[in-house]
Amino acid sequence: MAKEDEQNEIEVTVQEAIEEAPVEEKPGEEKKERKIASKGKKKASGKPEGREDEIKHLIRISGTDLQGKKSVLLAMTGIKGINRRISRILVLHSGVDPDATIGYLDDAQIEKLQLSVDNISNIIPKWMMNRQNELISGEDKHVIGSDVYMSLTEDLNTMKKTRSYKGLRHDRGLRVRGQRTRSTGRRGNTVGVTRSSLKK
Repeated sequence: MAKEDEQNEIEVTVQEAIEEAPVEEKPGEEKKERKIASKGKKKASGKPEGREDEIKHLIRISGTDLQGKKSVLLAMTGIKGINRRISRILVLHSGVDPDATIGYLDDAQIEKLQLSVDNISNIIPKWMMNRQNELISGEDKHVIGSDVYMSLTEDLNTMKKTRSYKGLRHDRGLRVRGQRTRSTGRRGNTVGVTRSSLKK
């Protein structure tokens, strides 16, 4: 009887020790649990709650159509002359959420974005502007949209009128930046060496 009581006590203490001891999990089990939990949750979209199909597929800002499915930060880069860094500055200046889908923004928020794009030269620093110390006016400004193409053609025409070396190369359709022209760039009206001219 005494031995049986001792064995029962030992079994009870062993069971209590097992229950109190921390359970060691296998290294891969935590990842599996997290994966299962993440599958249950849906990915958060920029759609506000309560709205279903009110997305605007095209948003027009400063003469450019932007895709409504993209986030505000990425959609703003669709405007010529605005990259990701400038887009972030403009979006934060206007007070709009950069990760929100641009198609779900209301008209007041789009108007704020339009105002910040219109005042881009006053918002971004001087070293970020794409037209610093302009040739005619001497002022620093940032051109966007169709003005980028216009300013490029104006620069080319100015170089051609002043008969600078770069202007002459542009005018003749040759390489401008010091590349070799003997073997490459032989398109258009360029004619290769003929055998008859070699014999003479």
